[in-house]
Amino acid sequence: MLGVGDQFPEFKVKATVSTSRNLSEAFKDIDQDTYAGKWKVYFFYPKDFTFVCPTEIKGFNDLNSEFEKRNAQVIAASTDSEFVHHAWRTHDKLINDLSIPMLADIKRELSASLGILDAEEGVAQRATFIVDPDNKIRAVYVTDLNVGRDPKEVLRILTALQTDKLCPCAWEEGKDTLS
Repeated sequence: MLGVGDQFPEFKVKATVSTSRNLSEAFKDIDQDTYAGKWKVYFFYPKDFTFVCPTEIKGFNDLNSEFEKRNAQVIAASTDSEFVHHAWRTHDKLINDLSIPMLADIKRELSASLGILDAEEGVAQRATFIVDPDNKIRAVYVTDLNVGRDPKEVLRILTALQTDKLCPCAWEEGKDTLS
């Protein structure tokens, strides 16, 4: 698996960006340079139309304005197609109004190059990558397929990284750093 200090791999995939029936509005090509100059928070989840995944997606979406304040783009991703993402967003009230794109890694190339393709299930593991504006991986967070992650913790880590200082255990914005 790629880790802290590695370059986030080059990629180009379709993303679902809305529930519009107009496909040119619903889908967009996204690559590693689409959000140039921003921090990126890529969070991969196993499958659409499941139980834990929509709670995480909603959690990240609910905090999206906080990520935006930190010049960060949140990006969801799974190995499902853009059409499956669209159908799920259209029919699941929990994620119907997303403001974040959902990458469709249907060839599994991005998941494989990151080293997060689950060998047993053949889907992306529940992995989060915080990537700086130079596309350098600054944090990696992976949990078991059955355990959802905490978007607030991801936001806390991003905020700490952006201080460019030493941050103690459980550091929060506004608290003293160690340097």
